[in-house]
Amino acid sequence: MTFYHLGNCLFLAYGPYFLTYKYFELGYLKLQLKLWSEYGAFWKCVQVGGMYLLTQLCKMLLLATFFPADLPSPAGISLLTEIFKSTMDFGDLFAISLVLRKISASGPIKVLIAGLGWSTADMVLTRVLPLWVGARGLQFDWKYIIMSLEANVVMVHHLAVTALVYLWSRTDSSSPHRPLLALLAVCSVYCPLLPAIYTAVLAGSAPTAFNMLLASSVPSLLLSAASLTLLVQQCPS
Repeated sequence: MTFYHLGNCLFLAYGPYFLTYKYFELGYLKLQLKLWSEYGAFWKCVQVGGMYLLTQLCKMLLLATFFPADLPSPAGISLLTEIFKSTMDFGDLFAISLVLRKISASGPIKVLIAGLGWSTADMVLTRVLPLWVGARGLQFDWKYIIMSLEANVVMVHHLAVTALVYLWSRTDSSSPHRPLLALLAVCSVYCPLLPAIYTAVLAGSAPTAFNMLLASSVPSLLLSAASLTLLVQQCPS
């Protein structure tokens, strides 16, 4: 029963990543008469993961410098502190833009390689160990199912952010889409704050895990719908 629960969690977390990779390999790229092997997509995903690791290390150093964990944090400014911490995620946008410049492929393939590699690295570094240690416990716990579902939300979010960065890099400064792309990019950085805001609004009553999952998934789905629409408009092929 323990390994059955672990298998369910790993399937929920890893399945969409694997299916996304295989679907585009056998579907979209086949229609384009191109194969993943031409782009070396797997190793490029690994390189993107390395860039993710380097970016997170730099962010951790900055956070440890300006927001030490041993300093007292009054409840009144905790939300403001979270806002400042989320501002550090603009470094992710810069790192993704560097990654996109190094990938030699067509636009949608660039977005897929960079977004999938970035989100996979995020999942491996933040969720694999908790799932492996916790989901093998003797007692069933919904939090590991929710953690696996959150991994899917993270993949959608990172793919949407990558699409926005790609569209920004190829959009002329006089384009009417430029302000919209900037707004969506800022929203993508501060979307993870919504669960914290939701908790602060409740003022004492702890939200359920499913409500927190909903608070984080709805903005990511809306953001992905907007970025996909813009990507289809500018890259119709």
